[in-house]
Parts: sequence; structure tokens; C-alpha cells
Amino acid sequence: MKKLPKKKPQTVAADKGPSKVHTPKFSGTDNPRHLRVIAALLRRPMPRESLDREAGCSNGPELVAELRRRGLELPCKRIHRVDRDGFICRPGVYFLTEGDRRKVHRWLATRSLNL
Repeated sequence: MKKLPKKKPQTVAADKGPSKVHTPKFSGTDNPRHLRVIAALLRRPMPRESLDREAGCSNGPELVAELRRRGLELPCKRIHRVDRDGFICRPGVYFLTEGDRRKVHRWLATRSLNL
């Protein structure tokens, strides 16, 4: 029987203080679907189905993932709903954080054409 190597205990540096989470700068986009999603989320939070309609696609979560890779946080808050059969379900609602809104507005200010 092979012996597994011993793991070194992880140490926490108390003198460094809390670490800042680095959020990348929003790099912008020229993808029409991304632009429609950003414009829609600037208006209001949206569930996936509404996001699909606004974007004109059927894979809203992948569009959100692409925007996250470009530097937006775009969290998804799970809410409680009752579906048409009377069962409780937990759909997700996407929204822009305040930091996301700042990033988008900063990027829009540098663009020659606004949404």
C-alpha cells in the first residue's frame, strides 16, 4: 500500500490583514447580444427567461458567463416562486452590482456610441 505524502498545514498570515479580492476591469464588448443584455440589466434585474428574450438567444447563462469573463460580477440571486403546477421552485435572477454599474458606465463614457 502506497503512503500518501503528508500535507503541510496552511498558515494564515495575521499581520497582513484582510486580502482584497481583485475584480478585473470590464473590457467592454461589441457583441450585439452582450449589448442587449447589459442594456436590459441596467434597467432592472432579470430572470434567465427574460434575459434570453432580451438577448435574442436561448442560452442566457453562457452570455452571463462571457460577461463575467470580461470583468463583470453579474451575480444570480435565487428566489422562491411557485410554478404553474403549484410546486416551489428557485429560479435565478441576474442583476448588476453597484461596482458593475460603475464599470459599465465608465466603459460607456469611453465609447463613441451609447446603448
